[in-house]
Amino acid sequence: MVNDETRNKRLRLLIKKFNKQRKKQAMQIDILCNDIMTAHKDFLKALKVLGFAADFYNAITGLTDLNELLCTAGSYIQKHTPDVHIAFFLLAPIGVEGVQPENFEMHVFESNEPIDPEDRRVENFFNTELVINISKSNQICTVEDMLGMGLQCSPVYLEKISTAAIPLATAGSSMGFMLVYRSSHNPLTADELKALTQITPGLARSIASCRNLITSS
Repeated sequence: MVNDETRNKRLRLLIKKFNKQRKKQAMQIDILCNDIMTAHKDFLKALKVLGFAADFYNAITGLTDLNELLCTAGSYIQKHTPDVHIAFFLLAPIGVEGVQPENFEMHVFESNEPIDPEDRRVENFFNTELVINISKSNQICTVEDMLGMGLQCSPVYLEKISTAAIPLATAGSSMGFMLVYRSSHNPLTADELKALTQITPGLARSIASCRNLITSS
């Protein structure tokens, strides 16, 4: 016969095994809940980016004047990306000989964020060579990338800003880029840059359409 001590020992082992399984199940439930919460947050972020892009395209649809297009785009971006300064660098259109002149045009939109009057604006350090190099890269460029491409600017000033150059390209051809920056105390986030990269392809197509209308008129 099984004595009380053996029975109690078996009972303790059974309870220990049950508690171990329960802790394992609780851990698995916690992991599953965390995964669900993460997926939900990622979905909401993606939905926000899509909404941002949809509203932007709606705002620029039908605009045929280049200045009006860029003003609308700049205003919309500043509204949804607080305190950001924007400069559109557009390469000169390709000529009839199929050659692109080595010059560019720049359109600047300032935010209401105060700027040290003793500092030069970062876009003023951009020369033709640098603009062409950034445009040809056709990728998001950090300030480190831009320094490697020829940006000559005081390190002291660069430490004060958070900046990125976002390409403007259509049909595989670069039209230039959009430079965005603001104080390093409020650095540009990965989510903000991701949202901006969602709208630049459509903006580039609209810029191309405006230029085509000018050349055909």
